[in-house]
Formats: sequence, structure tokens, C-alpha cells
Amino acid sequence: MASPDGHVVARIGKPHALRGEVTVQLHTDDPESRLVPGTVFDTRAQPGSGVPRQLTLATTRVHRGIWLLGFEEIPDRTGAESLRGTRLVLAADQPDPSEDDEGWYEEDLVGLTAVDPTGTVVGEVVALELGAAQDRLRLRRPDGGETLVPFVEAIVPEVDPEAGRLVVDAPPGLLDLDAAGE
Repeated sequence: MASPDGHVVARIGKPHALRGEVTVQLHTDDPESRLVPGTVFDTRAQPGSGVPRQLTLATTRVHRGIWLLGFEEIPDRTGAESLRGTRLVLAADQPDPSEDDEGWYEEDLVGLTAVDPTGTVVGEVVALELGAAQDRLRLRRPDGGETLVPFVEAIVPEVDPEAGRLVVDAPPGLLDLDAAGE
């Protein structure tokens, strides 16, 4: 689903080497079609950070399973360091090659109320964390603590953004163990 501001495709991590490349945490199931040199991304960064409003993708490569991106506007490591935490956004008016996929964007999930199969509130989604093996939902529990829930169909069988909720059918103890560890 597209938000009026577009789709977050990736979040920039740390710089890599000296020529302005950065690591990214992907927020797309199809990086090969979205991360194409010449693509112009809108950026979301902390106010006053000096990050350009748009970045033009110059290079992409995968190194040891990690995507590395270079931008025309960022010539060196110092510039790359300033991008840390910036989100790359595919503008809403650009075609979305995965519009028909069954994936979810973080902006679709954050703010949804998490309920168990009986309808009892177990938390609110505050983030989607992408993982190598599986993604995880970060929930803020009613007691104020946070917990991670594997974002797999067996545990999260229903996501209904229009109703503002999703169902978490957690195995016994999963939510209690995570909450105790906080």
C-alpha cells in the first residue's frame, strides 16, 4: 500500500570504505528492480541534518550479503556518514513494481493495535525490523514495555490496516518472556 508520501525502500546504515558508499537495511522484497542506478529517491532524515531532499542512486552492489549504495551527491566517507538513519523513499508518483505483492511496508503497520485471537489488546506496532531469516514486529505492550514478535503468518495470521489492527496468535509464553527480558 502506498502512503501519500511514497514507499520507504531502504534505511541507510553505516558508511562502507572511502568512496561514499553506505550499507542499507532493505524495506523492499525486490531490491533489484527498485535500486537501479539513476533512480532519484526522496529522503526522510532528522530535521537540520543537512541531508539532501533527494539522492540520485549512482552505484549498487552486494558485498557479503549486504547491499551497498553510492549516490551522485555523496563523494566521500564524510558525506556518507551524514546519511546514517536516512530513509530512501520511492515517490508516490513513481511506478511501484511490487504493487501486487503480498508484503507490508513499515508505514502500513506502525500504529496498528495488536490483539490476540480473542480480541484482547496485546500491544501497538511501533516498528518493523527486517531480519535475515524473518522480519519482526516491535510491539509496545500495554504495560509500556516492548517486545519483538516474529512477523510470520503462523503468528500474525491477520493484518487489517483499514480496521487499524492485526492479530497476534503467539505461542504460550512468547509475549511474557519478551516482556520479562526488557
